[in-house]
Amino acid sequence: MIDGWKSGEAYEGYIGRWSRLVAKSFLAWLEPPHALSWLDVGCGPGALSATILGFEPRQVAGIDRSIAYVQEARSRLADPRVRFVVGDAERLPAKGAYFDRVVSGLVLNFVPRPEIALAEMARATRPSGTIAIYLWDYAGGMELLRHFWDAATALDPAALDLDEGRRFPICGPEPLTALLEDAGLERIESRPIDVPTRFMSFDDYWSPFLGGQGPAPGYAMSLSDDRRAGLRDRIRERLPVDADGSITLTARAWAIRGRKPD
Repeated sequence: MIDGWKSGEAYEGYIGRWSRLVAKSFLAWLEPPHALSWLDVGCGPGALSATILGFEPRQVAGIDRSIAYVQEARSRLADPRVRFVVGDAERLPAKGAYFDRVVSGLVLNFVPRPEIALAEMARATRPSGTIAIYLWDYAGGMELLRHFWDAATALDPAALDLDEGRRFPICGPEPLTALLEDAGLERIESRPIDVPTRFMSFDDYWSPFLGGQGPAPGYAMSLSDDRRAGLRDRIRERLPVDADGSITLTARAWAIRGRKPD
């Protein structure tokens, strides 16, 4: 699989700017009180951690496997309440039963054994604490990626195996609920979060796919120049373009939360 995660700047142009919008709605849904201790699993360049700071936490710990993303997060969030470390979601470098809220945004589907990651998140959560996750609805409501993969698979049947809608079946309320139940959580609730993704032009839409961050950009950059141009043109033909040349789509994420028993 072509999953590159090495540039925080490229990630921001590709997904980070939309992730921040989802993070705001996600945290508003959680309605957290102030002065909590948070763990952000798969923190990336720090979009979710930065949003948590608006809820006046006691502390935020962010963990990510990418050294580049951890360095980017540290450079962006110079706040004494926040610390970022390199670590694996399946072996969290975190104290047991310590955090009030353990959250993860847009990461669990990339973890080889998500059930192990959920068990680790539960281990790190104090009794009666909350675990909450959001993932893109790759198969449907994440329109900027659906347009990409629909065009890619029409031109290249081999791309079916890379299509995130097929590759990540856990990105829906039923499989996520099952994962949280298996982790021993209770009071499980899920909901969709839709945010607008407006691109000023086709280039604004297309350029992030040339940054190599994640499956779709990784696939695009693996193509020859001619095949990449063919993919670009096919997508351009099918995107809904407004009179001013802008493109308005929707990005849907599925959010889920559960409570660790007392």
